[in-house]
Amino acid sequence: MIRNVVIVGGGTAGWMTATYLNQAFGDSLSVTVVESPQIPTIGVGEATFSTIRHFFSYIGVEEREWMPHCSASYKLAIRFENWRAPGTHFYHPFERLPVCGDFDLADWWLHLDGKVDEFSQRCLVIPAVCDARRSPRRLDGSLLTGTTGEASQFPYAYHFDAARLALFLTGLGTGRGVNHVRDHVVEIRQDERGWISHLVTKEHGEVHGDLFVDCTGFRGMLINGVLGEEFLSFEDMLPNNRAVALRVPRDTATHGIAPYTTATAMDSGWIWTIPLFDRIGTGYVYSDEFCSPETAEATLRAFAAPDRPELEANHIRMRIGRNRRSWVRNCVAIGLSSGFVEPLESTGIFFIQHGVERLIRSFPDETWDQGIIDSYNDSVAEVMDGVREFLTLHYRAASRDDTPYWKATKTRALPPGLQQRLERWRSALPDATSVYPHFHGFEPYSWRIMLIGLGAQPVRPLPALAHADASAALATLEAVPGRVERLIEELPSCYAYLEQLNH
Repeated sequence: MIRNVVIVGGGTAGWMTATYLNQAFGDSLSVTVVESPQIPTIGVGEATFSTIRHFFSYIGVEEREWMPHCSASYKLAIRFENWRAPGTHFYHPFERLPVCGDFDLADWWLHLDGKVDEFSQRCLVIPAVCDARRSPRRLDGSLLTGTTGEASQFPYAYHFDAARLALFLTGLGTGRGVNHVRDHVVEIRQDERGWISHLVTKEHGEVHGDLFVDCTGFRGMLINGVLGEEFLSFEDMLPNNRAVALRVPRDTATHGIAPYTTATAMDSGWIWTIPLFDRIGTGYVYSDEFCSPETAEATLRAFAAPDRPELEANHIRMRIGRNRRSWVRNCVAIGLSSGFVEPLESTGIFFIQHGVERLIRSFPDETWDQGIIDSYNDSVAEVMDGVREFLTLHYRAASRDDTPYWKATKTRALPPGLQQRLERWRSALPDATSVYPHFHGFEPYSWRIMLIGLGAQPVRPLPALAHADASAALATLEAVPGRVERLIEELPSCYAYLEQLNH
């Protein structure tokens, strides 16, 4: 058996991995986190994907235990502003589209109406809940009802301070038996096969392990630096390679808390706005082909904090792409060291979670079965390539083309097969047979909602709908306003619920 795992690097990736491994294997596995005391968490992963709730459920931590420690808030959707044109917006919510007969409501909407600006209001419930700034939970803790498929779908995710979450998980993990070494790694030694044998730290000497997990961020200190694994860049398809971020204090008692992330299209990229319980996390994601760091910072300050020149800006150079393999010999890269596909759909934390969940299922013994390792690498690659395709769709399908940056997004390379799929989607909205193969991170409804919101819906409705019974679809559309009214009446404001949770 493999009994000794050494995780190099702390932060969100390192401590999510440590607590998950500890929960899965308990005392049968020794888990050690070696963490430099001077390398801060990057913190671009403050918005999450809805599957993050599986993580907290698995490690046995309830919202009231961790959310107050991390300035956490709820996320029901992403609001996209100015992606079709300045002044427009739409939502990508955690909400499946109702199915009426053989077609879902998006197909029926195209047949019956088809006005892009009215899609969210006519077909979906969550956008109106977002506009009303409602919590997904009632004051007694019960979950919202009235959305389609809530029994099988997590209808929300979280916003949180990534650095605070890492600290919370550090305390949780060490309390459950995870070893914590705060020290600098000065050398990584390999055996005669080229496998990692142990670390040499500045003050604690040698740290030996059987399996090493690289959580060193964009540096990829083990996977790339020591083992020399090839990194495959996505910048030919996704141009954004830099970000500048600000932490903006906010009186949420006065202003309330919006239960959604906002992605606002700008001249050379987009700005995220993430409302936490006690502040706003905001940042400009951009391409340095079209914008300098100085201009990006000035643009962000003018947008988010024009009266706060004292706020410190954090400039980040992002490595966009993935390793050819994330598991090489006895080293597994998880988090930014494995890959990153910019933060547009909040997938950074999702990649960490997917990586460690797959590692649990693929955990090796002394035979180091290559078939299991290959399956792990294929799964990680498929997920990241699927996110690459979904994000490429955002830029290629967006109607906006009013600056050199936005014009260039229409001419960059496309992932293999996407051009054919885009052409097919001009005739019919995406379904399970026509989205990126084998990728389960974003369901077909997400691709449908994004295409419609970006203004790239099919040129005409499906001809088959002219022969189908529309009564169920009409009844469903007519019921949406009533469902919205009921939810807004039943649910407290996001601030009211979180204020109660924090006290």
